[in-house]
Amino acid sequence: MIANIPIPPFNSIDIGPFSLNMYGLMIALGVVAAVWMFGRRLEERHVGTRDDASAIAVWAVLAGVIGARLYHVATDYDRFRNDWGKIPAIWEGGLGIPGGLLLGIPVGMYFAKRRGIPLAVGATCAAPAIPLAQAIGRWGNYFNQELYGRPTDLPWALEIDAEHLVAGYEVGTTFHPTFLYESLWSLGLCLLLLWIDKRFRPAPGQLMVMYLIGYGVGRFWVEGLRIDPADEIAGLRFNQWVALAAVLIGGIVLAWMRRHPIAEPVPAFVEPGADGRELTSNESGPDDGGFDEQVDDERPDDEQVDDAVAGEEPSDDEQVDDDQDDPTA
Repeated sequence: MIANIPIPPFNSIDIGPFSLNMYGLMIALGVVAAVWMFGRRLEERHVGTRDDASAIAVWAVLAGVIGARLYHVATDYDRFRNDWGKIPAIWEGGLGIPGGLLLGIPVGMYFAKRRGIPLAVGATCAAPAIPLAQAIGRWGNYFNQELYGRPTDLPWALEIDAEHLVAGYEVGTTFHPTFLYESLWSLGLCLLLLWIDKRFRPAPGQLMVMYLIGYGVGRFWVEGLRIDPADEIAGLRFNQWVALAAVLIGGIVLAWMRRHPIAEPVPAFVEPGADGRELTSNESGPDDGGFDEQVDDERPDDEQVDDAVAGEEPSDDEQVDDDQDDPTA
């Protein structure tokens, strides 16, 4: 039997005079993993390098964090109304993923274009990397004991200490671990996108739209379980409406992109055999040293051919005549 998920024993690590917050650490680990995957996929498609991925990520992540924080402040304004000094304190939690996507993705696309990476292909390369970062970063909510779901007595229920209980619940109540649900959903989405890309090779840009649809579906479900204060419209939390919008708009855009697919750009240079196929007889590598010219130079002239033939074994006709003259044949 699975025991309840216990209260985290700590939420920071002290290193000398410094304190490393686990919330920030999990986000940082997620970013590192995402940048690694993004760079690897750029190289696989021969449109960029891991250095390109790192350079793009510096600005995209910075913009994403700013956008995520501003989104959280805007959707939870009452918490900051009388204490503006808390706005920069992101280590205490409070990053809205929709805001991070709204600002981080366009900034990342801008810097990708500056480095000569086709936008649609860059988006395809980044699509599985984003949910990978989310899958790891969501564990920061566990260490902060925040954003959990409704009470439950399921074997994997989450324990919360008295300091972090939502008002109205008794000490000892266990809750849905929504951080875990979203982490697993994001990891599954990452693997699904990788499989789709390998199996069906969708046109450039489509994989990013699939990510937005998949994230919207999962976020709508997880958001419906949460009990932290949030604005509601027609019985749904605000972020549920945002998730529905992502699914709807994403579906429309994907349908249009399937009818008007973007062509896969041809890399300017690909190492021989790098794409997993053999070079044909009409192809040559970049360092063949003028193979065709070498063949022409080494081809014997007509006189050399005649001399060679004269010194070779007799032809078939000559061999037949000799056989007829030989009585022992």
